[in-house]
Amino acid sequence: MKHLTILVPDIQTANSTIACIVGAYQIFTGANNYWEKKGHPPLFKIETAGVAEESSFINGLLTMKPQVNISTLKKTDLVLIPSLTPEFKRAMDGNILLINWFKEQYKNGAEIASMCTGAFMLASSGLLNEKNCSIHWDSADDFRTLFPDVHLKTEKLITDENGIYTNGGGYSFLNLLLYLVEKYYDRETAIYCSKIFQVDIDRQTQSAFTIFTGQKSHGDEVVIKAQQYMEDNFYKKISVEDLSRKFAVGRRNFDRRFIKATGNTPVEYLQRIKIESAKKAFETTRKTINEVMYEVGYSDIKAFREVFRKITGLSPLDYKNRYNKDTDLYAYKSKVV
Repeated sequence: MKHLTILVPDIQTANSTIACIVGAYQIFTGANNYWEKKGHPPLFKIETAGVAEESSFINGLLTMKPQVNISTLKKTDLVLIPSLTPEFKRAMDGNILLINWFKEQYKNGAEIASMCTGAFMLASSGLLNEKNCSIHWDSADDFRTLFPDVHLKTEKLITDENGIYTNGGGYSFLNLLLYLVEKYYDRETAIYCSKIFQVDIDRQTQSAFTIFTGQKSHGDEVVIKAQQYMEDNFYKKISVEDLSRKFAVGRRNFDRRFIKATGNTPVEYLQRIKIESAKKAFETTRKTINEVMYEVGYSDIKAFREVFRKITGLSPLDYKNRYNKDTDLYAYKSKVV
């Protein structure tokens, strides 16, 4: 029988920490039960583990007692790290003990998976250096600042690399758990868990949920001015050459500084501003695709669709149908009439 360890931190926790712990325990228990019904012995012994006798959550509203102390666990096969506070700056106290423990487990062959902002703890171990990582889009800027050697992929829902898994934000950790169930058990068991716990299976992206705000905590004043100019004038025709001349920086140097500061090229940044404005228009107005396209500075519908899909994972029409409540109301009235 394999061993599954669900970590229970006692500091730097968030309201979502306990949801990750309980959700992981419940889904893997469900997978074990279904596996047994199919005539197999349970695949995992599932245990919660920490360094304190008791962990407190939500300002003391809830407490949890880990089933075992990590010091007694000499061998495990899969470690799950729950989400932590989004204001995570560095690993502290008990978390350092947890990090040292799962680093040793990884060295001995265990696989490690972080849920949402649990990636902060995973990255603090150094195991994510030069690897891909997903995290909640709202924590991406802080993560990039703390861990510049990690390849952040906020558009991805799940990353899987050399026995290390990460996933995006919020309750998308449930999708990671289904992914792991399929990998360790089989597709049938994952589908069963998907149906029992009513979680969509095979989601690949969190792009449609991202709200683009731009990274401005980098300290490069020229880039900040360029960002502000682009955000104020995104509907106009803006070239990178115009921007570099406007701020008296050579084109190649401007590109280099912009990418280093924001994580995007100037062209990508401008595209994201345009598409974020288009998303808001689709969510809150009854404007047509073409009207919105022209308002955000596109004149080619094919180019607009391609960029929109690249950034959100959806076509403009699919996005509008999903997030504009007036669309469903209009469709309903049309059927009634």
